[in-house]
Amino acid sequence: MLDVMSRIAIGADHAGFLLKQHLIEMLVALGHDVQDLGTHSQESVDYPPICAGVGRAVRDGNADVGVVLGGSGQGEQLAANKVRGVRAALCNDLYTARMAREHNNANVLSMGARVVGIGLAEEIVTMFLATPFAGGRHERRVAQLSEIEQEEADH
Repeated sequence: MLDVMSRIAIGADHAGFLLKQHLIEMLVALGHDVQDLGTHSQESVDYPPICAGVGRAVRDGNADVGVVLGGSGQGEQLAANKVRGVRAALCNDLYTARMAREHNNANVLSMGARVVGIGLAEEIVTMFLATPFAGGRHERRVAQLSEIEQEEADH
């Protein structure tokens, strides 16, 4: 489980902007330190640089976890996962949010603002933040993911 107060980097494209604004308010009210990495309006914008920025904030230790938002969350997850050390998980339901943290030690949450409503999004973020990594046999698997990442970086 993350500390009561976590440092959270958050970013969204235009489709995720309104949900991002809502989640920032929620997270700040809960006592989290939130870094808003954009976008700052509903004007059309490309998501890859924003989501990679969230991933870099996590990788560099400037945030404990990240949240990326878009229409479906698919592209946002892909962009964040291009950053070495990021384990971004697309979680549009509570079960995948719990499993992403418990089994995969995911450090970036991706959601689709056109898939989940505000209430469910709040629950997913809460679940993601509250679920600890189980460790055990899952540590070996997460280590294998890091090994694959390293092998691919060497090629």
